[in-house]
Amino acid sequence: MIEFQPLTRNIGAEVTGADLSKPLAPDQTDQLRKGLLDHLVLFFRDQHISDDEHVAFANQFGTANLPPMDHGGGAIHVLDQTSPKGEGGDQWHSDNTFMTTPPMGSLLRAVMLPDVGGDTLFANMYLAYESLAPWLQRLCDDLYAEHDLTMSVTKAIDKGHPLDLREMQEKNPPVIHPVVRVHPETGRKALYVNRSSVTRLIGLSRRENEAVLPLLFDVVRDPQFQVRLKWRVGTLAFWDNRPTQHYAVADYTQRRKMHRVTINCPAEIDNGIPKGPHGTTGQDAPQEPTAARYL
Repeated sequence: MIEFQPLTRNIGAEVTGADLSKPLAPDQTDQLRKGLLDHLVLFFRDQHISDDEHVAFANQFGTANLPPMDHGGGAIHVLDQTSPKGEGGDQWHSDNTFMTTPPMGSLLRAVMLPDVGGDTLFANMYLAYESLAPWLQRLCDDLYAEHDLTMSVTKAIDKGHPLDLREMQEKNPPVIHPVVRVHPETGRKALYVNRSSVTRLIGLSRRENEAVLPLLFDVVRDPQFQVRLKWRVGTLAFWDNRPTQHYAVADYTQRRKMHRVTINCPAEIDNGIPKGPHGTTGQDAPQEPTAARYL
């Protein structure tokens, strides 16, 4: 029997009664999908599974989403690090929001870990939005943000990864998403800006951006919105990328190897395009004078 043990009042639950090496029954898949919507991130312990089993489990919840920075071509993305500081994971973010259709979620499995360190934190962005003053919520409901992969790719290049920034920029131009995203399954509003990808708020001057954007970025840092996962080899974390952010603590110097599968939601549930409180998408963002971003 699948059961969920909440780890905090606001986010995160440990799952028992599921063997990820075997196909799930339809009712088990439904239970886990509901559990993910309720708890935002699920932790499965002692799941010593193969890459094929990892992919098969992920495929029961969606289809593979291949990030632009992964040139491996397969569903498994390997994160193998010994000096992670400054590579990008050690900053609050949602995965790949610079895409037109960002991934629904990720399933990350610990394969090799340092003796100490390397925890991951997750944050509830529903509550981040709800913590804002009502007037600020109303402002955010009508705002749009530009998301760009340049910052993430630049960090990777600075750390020695062989990526062609210009080529990736040409293939992945900046996209615009609502600042507040309405979850297509729960109907709840979540704050949808992060330091890794968002460059500016559309229609606001540079000075206004300098005042407003850092405030929105930093709401995620309140501990009451967070849960912290201490990994063990065989632990798998499954998070909903739409109402969460996460932060990989870069406090280790020994090898940490993680395998990740990133997925899109089935199209009949969610087409992946972030929608705002009024049913709008980034295409509905207001036109702005070229000078607006420089004032």
